[in-house]
Amino acid sequence: MATKMLKLRLGVADDPTAMQPSLSDCLAAMLKQAEPLMDEVLQGLEAGALATGARRLPAFQPAPVRNAILRLQEQADEVKDSFVAELTRLVYEGGGKDQVQPETLRFEDLQLFEDAQLDQSIELARAQQEVALSVDDTLPAADALVSTMLGWRTIQPGLNPLRPEVFVRALQHTLVQHVPEPHLREVLVTPAAGLLGVNLRKLYRELADWLRSTGVEPAVPLGGRINKATGASGLPVTDAASKTLLTLDKLRKLLTGDLDQPKKAEFLHTVPASMAMLQDLKKTDELVKRLEQRPKAVAAPAKPVDMLAELGVPAVAPGRIGQQLGEEVVRMMFDHLLEDRRLMPALKRHLKAMEPAVHKLAQTDSRFFSDRTHPARQVLDRITQRSLAFTSEQDKGWARFMASVEAAARWLESKVVDAETFRELNDNMQAQWSEQDQGTRVKREEAAKALLHAEQRNLLAQKLAGEFQEMLEGLEVADFVRDFLRNAWAQVVAEAQLSCEDGSSDPHGYRALVDDLVWSVQKSSAQRGRARRLVQMIPTLLQRMREGLQRIGYPPEMTQRFFDHLITLHKDAVQEGRDAAIQAKAEAAWEEESKFSDSAVEMWLDGVEVQESGYVDFPGLETDTEHVASPEAAQAEAQAAQQELERAPAGEPEPPRDQEMRVGTWVEIQVKGEWVRAQLTWCSPHATLFMFTSVGGTAHSMSRRTLDRLRSSDSLRIP
Repeated sequence: MATKMLKLRLGVADDPTAMQPSLSDCLAAMLKQAEPLMDEVLQGLEAGALATGARRLPAFQPAPVRNAILRLQEQADEVKDSFVAELTRLVYEGGGKDQVQPETLRFEDLQLFEDAQLDQSIELARAQQEVALSVDDTLPAADALVSTMLGWRTIQPGLNPLRPEVFVRALQHTLVQHVPEPHLREVLVTPAAGLLGVNLRKLYRELADWLRSTGVEPAVPLGGRINKATGASGLPVTDAASKTLLTLDKLRKLLTGDLDQPKKAEFLHTVPASMAMLQDLKKTDELVKRLEQRPKAVAAPAKPVDMLAELGVPAVAPGRIGQQLGEEVVRMMFDHLLEDRRLMPALKRHLKAMEPAVHKLAQTDSRFFSDRTHPARQVLDRITQRSLAFTSEQDKGWARFMASVEAAARWLESKVVDAETFRELNDNMQAQWSEQDQGTRVKREEAAKALLHAEQRNLLAQKLAGEFQEMLEGLEVADFVRDFLRNAWAQVVAEAQLSCEDGSSDPHGYRALVDDLVWSVQKSSAQRGRARRLVQMIPTLLQRMREGLQRIGYPPEMTQRFFDHLITLHKDAVQEGRDAAIQAKAEAAWEEESKFSDSAVEMWLDGVEVQESGYVDFPGLETDTEHVASPEAAQAEAQAAQQELERAPAGEPEPPRDQEMRVGTWVEIQVKGEWVRAQLTWCSPHATLFMFTSVGGTAHSMSRRTLDRLRSSDSLRIP
């Protein structure tokens, strides 16, 4: 093993067949490098503090900082001892798990921090970022090999006792012990972490070379591909908590207008609410960019400043930073509304008129930022959402909608602005709109009821189709009969059961009729008396089958095609093969291939359901009064429906597969060659059927397969 840091390799084994090192050997070898590692850090800091030289750092030149560095060098032995002791403790006690931040950190959680805790957490996050940038190319290979030594088959970076975070925590602990002044330590921690990272990068490479040379095989990336050069995925782990802390730190610096000197007065207690809203809206990075790009204020004439005081508490009025941030968040929110191309100019003017009231509210009510259901946020959201129904000022209902928005703007100008004012406004608007929408709501509820019944029938038909398929196993039955039973007749039996009010399992006897139908069409050897029995049963059988198909509105042309084939088989059976022409037709019906897969069940809507729900089928994108699918379209629809029904747990609604598509989403649909703006107002419990409602209450419903095909063909899009 090497005794001088980075002068000798950890040691590539001369004999690969020798006994492999244990995990304990590996940890001990790395800990021997701790003292020279800290020595390199101290030398780097000293070089940066020198008044002259290529490695001179301007931030180290103020006397307090330079003196702190010199004290570290004077106490080098004690500093290195502190580092080695803390690193050893962390390595053998699991890497300081008791201090590890949660994987994610909400801005609301920051309210639980003391000021000193927050500053130390930000300090640690900065140092970890510095080290991560240095070791990202050599760490993955070390992680893969150490994971193997821990007994894992897949790479577990978070369990590596030698991960960078452990070294950074030991460094921070050491600086706290020997540089007790927080403002001085803050200047030193990032450069010290950079020096640590550069040397740790080389150390990780030597560790990986040594372990590979002894025959240790790298673990496999979890869900990733092995990098042939390193044996690891090469993807650094993202620490969401650290990113949150660093963003917080950057924002407070931007808001004070000084990226070099941290201004922290009262920041923690005035910021979290507005930060929570930014995080919720996923707009934090955008606000940082806006603040970075805004014009810089003209600098005031320079005045003599005490360097030590400059590094201490700034002269910033308590609460000002939080107020600034709140103003920036509200301003950004309204800028987004005014830039939204979906909103018409007249609406934008009225929204702009509401902005001062929202600014005033946000200054005194932090719940505006932290509570999604705050009345002011609901007012803005509901106005903008309702406006998406209109694509032109000539649309029916636009003038009435704008009148309600104008009244809302006047309401805010005439009252004291607080949460209660916005709550009254929200209730008033909702009452107006509910009255206007009464007719539309009734239509929508009727359409949803029809679609819900259709889904329930299809679910039951799916179960019945499986039973019919099992019953037909081993029997000689024509494919067209199998298809009929699994599709049309399963729907007939399901509809009869759902419509029955007395609890009967087989109302009208449609389920029992299946046995007679199957017996009548089996291709089997002649049976004594079979022809006589067929003559007696066929008229009643056909009559009841026609009756059942009429109950579900089965298309006449498809009904006639089935009965033509069925009657041909019956005639041939009664004739017992004596009529050659009929026998030939019967053979043709037998040989006709199935149009459906064995498990396919057609997603069926009858004529009334189609009409009430405005059912849209993909071919032609027409809103029909009768749903008549081609065999090919029906087959594909059936297969898609079967797959979705198998995935969906009974009784639990499944959201649409595209996460953008949820109830309330506005879309544009191309129907009969014209684009229509409509809102997703209903989704069936198993997400097999969807209903959109356009201005005026017109419904446009469709299956999941049609929805997916419309989106993929750009005939349905989110504006």
